[in-house]
Amino acid sequence: MMTAKLKTAVMGATGYSGQELVRLLLRHPRVEKPALLQREKEGKSPDLSEFAPAFSGNGIYPFQSLNFSQLKRVGVELLFLATPHDVSRSLVPEAIANDLRVVDLSGAWRLKQGQHRAIYNFEDQNAASAAELTKRAVYGLPELHSDCIANAELVANPGCYATSIILALAPLLRAGIVDAEHGVISDSKSGVSGAGKEANSRTHFVSVADNLSAYSVFNHRHLGEIAEQLHLETGKITSTPHLLPIPRGILSTIYVQLNRTTNAQEIEDCFESFYGDKPWVRLFVSPQLPQIQFSLHTNYCDLGFCLDQDGRRLIIVSCLDNLLKGAAGQAVQNMNLMYGWCEKEGLN
Repeated sequence: MMTAKLKTAVMGATGYSGQELVRLLLRHPRVEKPALLQREKEGKSPDLSEFAPAFSGNGIYPFQSLNFSQLKRVGVELLFLATPHDVSRSLVPEAIANDLRVVDLSGAWRLKQGQHRAIYNFEDQNAASAAELTKRAVYGLPELHSDCIANAELVANPGCYATSIILALAPLLRAGIVDAEHGVISDSKSGVSGAGKEANSRTHFVSVADNLSAYSVFNHRHLGEIAEQLHLETGKITSTPHLLPIPRGILSTIYVQLNRTTNAQEIEDCFESFYGDKPWVRLFVSPQLPQIQFSLHTNYCDLGFCLDQDGRRLIIVSCLDNLLKGAAGQAVQNMNLMYGWCEKEGLN
């Protein structure tokens, strides 16, 4: 007897991450074809292929108006939001009230501390309800929070830069060998898709091609996530994002000082013991280092490191695909955990 497939819905399927998410769900063996949602219906619902021609020729992918009662009637259990932060912030309370589980790809519910959340300038209609949901939301980084994700009703998918940096540092900080007082420096570079689909003067071809630029110095939105998840003060983290002239991919180079002399084998053992049973983290053995091209179009976060001869200065290199492990792939990984499936299901 075949088990019934999970019914899901996706809002925000026209964006880069939303399109990747739909593509993954369509090929997932345990999931029905997702319902594609839009806020308001004006005349005939457009088809996804009108926004993303790559979906042409494989059936019809129409949009339908968001109606929580209708979603319940047709048996949708899980809602994915690939929407702007303020849209997710407004939609999640109603979705939860209608007994939907939610995986939110925005930054609306990632942050527990008000001083970090202030950068989004949210104006909640019901402050008490929003505060309660903020408490209950689980930060959806499976390598750190798999047990909590399994039972969560609201999973806040991490940011792409944050994922690359947190995964690089978590094992070392947990082991207590990083001199946190000395501070952490991260130099991160991302492809242009990380800036979203709506172009602006900074992301137009003429601005990006043959160029490399820094932005949001000292005040990037992912800084609060990194601080909260690694239990560091924001003043101890210097994280500078850069825009690469490539479509997708992230490379973060992270500099730390160790609090005692160590050797490369101890660092390797630290990573291996932390991620030994985690299928989507790959460790490159020193002196080999990850490159963006190795993790592109996969759900892997690739990690590598170089330890200085003094045994105290360490550089970690972390690479991932910002649209997969940094967004849609991680969302599907979270879904797999929420329903008790193998984390690799539908992602190979």
